Amino acid sequence: MNHRAFGRSPRSTGRTRTTARTRAGLGAAALLAVAVPAGVPAPALAAPAGTAAVAATAQWSTETLAPGVELRTGTVRHADVTHTWTVTVQAPATSRLTGAAAWAEVGTRSWAETTARTLREAGYAPRTESVRWPDYADTPHGVMGFRVRIGAFAAQTDAQSTAKAVTAAGFHTAVAWTGYDVQQPADRENIRVAVIDPHRFKGTVEGTHDGDVARRETTSSVAAGLHSLVAVNGGFFVTSNADGVQGTISGLGAYDGRLGSMAAGSRAALILGDRGRHVRVADLTTTATARAGTSSYAIQGINRVPSLVRDCGRPGATPSEHPWQDVTCRLTDDLVRFTPAFGADLPTGAGVQAVLDKDGRVVSAGARGGRVPAGGSVLQGIGTAAAWLTDHAVPGRHVLVREDVRDAAGRRVALDGGDSVVSAAPTLVRDGRIAIDAAAEGVVDPQDLSFGYAWANTRQPRTMAGVDGRGRLILATVDGRRTDGSEGFTLYEEALFIRSLGAVQALNLDGGGSTTMAVRGILANHPSDATGERPVGDTVQVLPADAG
Repeated sequence: MNHRAFGRSPRSTGRTRTTARTRAGLGAAALLAVAVPAGVPAPALAAPAGTAAVAATAQWSTETLAPGVELRTGTVRHADVTHTWTVTVQAPATSRLTGAAAWAEVGTRSWAETTARTLREAGYAPRTESVRWPDYADTPHGVMGFRVRIGAFAAQTDAQSTAKAVTAAGFHTAVAWTGYDVQQPADRENIRVAVIDPHRFKGTVEGTHDGDVARRETTSSVAAGLHSLVAVNGGFFVTSNADGVQGTISGLGAYDGRLGSMAAGSRAALILGDRGRHVRVADLTTTATARAGTSSYAIQGINRVPSLVRDCGRPGATPSEHPWQDVTCRLTDDLVRFTPAFGADLPTGAGVQAVLDKDGRVVSAGARGGRVPAGGSVLQGIGTAAAWLTDHAVPGRHVLVREDVRDAAGRRVALDGGDSVVSAAPTLVRDGRIAIDAAAEGVVDPQDLSFGYAWANTRQPRTMAGVDGRGRLILATVDGRRTDGSEGFTLYEEALFIRSLGAVQALNLDGGGSTTMAVRGILANHPSDATGERPVGDTVQVLPADAG
């Protein structure tokens, strides 16, 4: 790996463009960094063992947005690869988390052989494919399982017609595009990379929820309002009223030194210290405690609906205290703190609340609801937390709140004004090596192949962030779901790619329809949602020195 992959910037502020042709192994997304603009050394790359070489053509352009801020835009094509629509016959499974019936992309060899034989007897021509585990740090290696597929169709409608007939024959099916499989390279990848050098850049880099953690906004609209040079979407957030207040972060978020939400277990976070002068990636956890006199109670949430814990990861949560991506867990006994950053009406329902002034003095106590007072805060409790508030949060008394952020080594992470944290999952690169702790961070489950397969192991739009050996921040996106022809990355391809850019630390940010990059306040990529750019939770903004 060459940590100087983006070592030199063009002298002018104009654009440069280069085209190159290279060869790489199937599924080796690291090839995408080979054809970087002229004058920028390319990293040394190796294809995964046992894969064939396929020709790739890549074209990149470079633009200097400000001294120390460089944008690279690239398109990589594999002209010799042909993808088609196909029908996947899914394997029956049971959710380990809930015990409910589920369906998986892959099953056992025995299931695949039996299913293929039954399909042949029904007049179909199935094929059985072996699927291997990506090289995650905490999952098995070798063969994950076997999938059964039927047909290779040029038109999606033809695949859908066949799927309907196979379903009628008693099978569970899904229509799939083979370009999302890692076994062959993608037809096309549209990539954008911003590199920010804190030693040269005079502006700032900040994680922000634009002043209201209970609101969703598009990345480009926030960028336009802040006059940012570059912006990308940030962490995971609530998207449905059934899971909480939309826009609230389902993980750790901190803005201008203040916690806006708590971590969902130990998960990857981008720490932007001193307004982006010092950047690092680390797995972080959070704790908080409310104390009244000699009595204390653990706070399990900040700015979220009591009982609802999106992505799980909090002590006492059911069905799991561990992180589980896109799953909403519940807490029967729950104390939640609301800060002035929560700009919506407070949640109502069973339980009680205490309204505190800026000094922590209880101003009022009673039923849940209303708004957070300017400069103050609100504690809401249900279950035993409600009983604790009733007993101890008496008007006139003080309730003091202590918050703590720590990394995986147990070191306290102090947050001061100008510091921000944007979190997601999982870690991609640690100490210069690919280190995807996919199971520990709750994005796959080796014991339940119905969970997280498409999220992690198939190509999707991705947003990623990393730090190279010289302390430069890397923000990158790849479009997916065939928007403008681009198919995306798997998690492992994403890790290969950002490491090839020189990243020694990196994490995956929110992706899918959330993946967005804005340049000078204008949407620069092609988001995958049919409705256009998705309103998100927090964002990462690169702001010029004269912003505001």
